[in-house]
Amino acid sequence: MPTSMLAFLIGVVAGLRAMTPPAAVSWAARLGWLHLENTPLAFLGFAVTPYLLSVLAIGELINDKLPKTPSRKAPVPFAARVVVGALCGAALGAPGQALIGGLVAGAVGGVAGTVGGYEFRSRVVKATGGKDLPIALLEDAIAICAAFWIVSR
Repeated sequence: MPTSMLAFLIGVVAGLRAMTPPAAVSWAARLGWLHLENTPLAFLGFAVTPYLLSVLAIGELINDKLPKTPSRKAPVPFAARVVVGALCGAALGAPGQALIGGLVAGAVGGVAGTVGGYEFRSRVVKATGGKDLPIALLEDAIAICAAFWIVSR
């Protein structure tokens, strides 16, 4: 699969769960699946980074289920998802000298994932009788599995 497509897809996942892709990318870098050495994103492979990002990702998974959590389409969460998508897309592109292409594809994926994820979740919740928690958990599982599938390519 082309790097630009993987970068777009990791951006889509960032639109679903903003902290899951950086955790997955960091683990990929740390485990040697993704070679970020000698790039501006080498910090993602540092020893402590995957643990820190994993804690933040778990916190986000919990926070998403709370009633006071703002919509992913609110300006700050939306922008954060686009930025994270761009960062993770750049990380996927960096080993092949496609950092900027990956950055752009990841940002576009972040927009698509934010808007599409919101619509998917809203429509499925409505279609299944208004129970949000099971659909939120399904979205968590999709984001986690997709992120690790993408970084393992």
